[in-house]
Amino acid sequence: MDNDLILGIDGGGTKVLVALADRSGRILRTAHGGGINPMDNPNWRRELDSQLASFIGVPRLKAVVAALPAYGEVADLSERQREAIGGVFADVPQLVLNDVDAAHLGAFAGGPGILILSGTGSMAWARDAEGNSSRAGGWGDVIGDEGSSYWIGRATLSLVSQSLDGRAPPTALAEALFEHLRLDQSDPINALAGWVSGLASQRSGIAALSVLVDRVAQAGDAAAMCLIEQAADELAKHFTAISGSCDPDAPWSYAGGTFASRRLLAALERRTGRPSVPPRLPPIGGALLAAAQLLGWPLDKGWIGQIAAAARTAAA
Repeated sequence: MDNDLILGIDGGGTKVLVALADRSGRILRTAHGGGINPMDNPNWRRELDSQLASFIGVPRLKAVVAALPAYGEVADLSERQREAIGGVFADVPQLVLNDVDAAHLGAFAGGPGILILSGTGSMAWARDAEGNSSRAGGWGDVIGDEGSSYWIGRATLSLVSQSLDGRAPPTALAEALFEHLRLDQSDPINALAGWVSGLASQRSGIAALSVLVDRVAQAGDAAAMCLIEQAADELAKHFTAISGSCDPDAPWSYAGGTFASRRLLAALERRTGRPSVPPRLPPIGGALLAAAQLLGWPLDKGWIGQIAAAARTAAA
């Protein structure tokens, strides 16, 4: 029916976005909240329920797709994620998938290619022309997540601490970091350790430092530029590890907030030896695309274009 509705959920370690859309590709309503990664947020279910509450009982809702962090990686957590969605939308056809899978669907509008994701975490996801998927990375911040915003932020704290006590050369990152965080430079150990211990979410708080690193790198600081290059090295390993899962000429794209750094994207393009293609849809668009596919809606260029414009506005 023309007035049927779909719901997409794009969850991550830092934030969650919920979007209600109609058959024409218009996004009618959204909800935004904090991170819902069960690997590091014990209150993920409460946050998710809070953002879904206003969508309970929506008339004509015909499909729900939830793209959730860490889904499919730890069996008992994945079961709880399915229960969370099923408990809210018990009478609506639904699909739960990994958030990077949905980001890939969005980036290539359901087509084949390689997606390099770098946000709070990092992962590569590939899908070939037959629809077969594979992944590399995504081991979480304790084991991996190399090249992610968290990885950059953690490396920044390490580098700054070493520069302050003489184990590394001075860097403009140190002064920029203390100024950015409004910390007392006269007692750096207590100031910086106190900031870390006071974070409500250490992972997202530390990941947010990647924006500062990019800004200092743009100003020409060698240490900051080196951190960006090292992150590109790590993401290039993801690309190399997964590139054999696709046609040699398969396009590659990117997703995640770390790629707000054009320096990082350019460095990664140099390492892959070919330019990236901009994602056709943001991750929430991938979740909505999957919901539309559940209903068999015809997804022509007009629908993709409408969803792209609406989803980017919603994500912003």
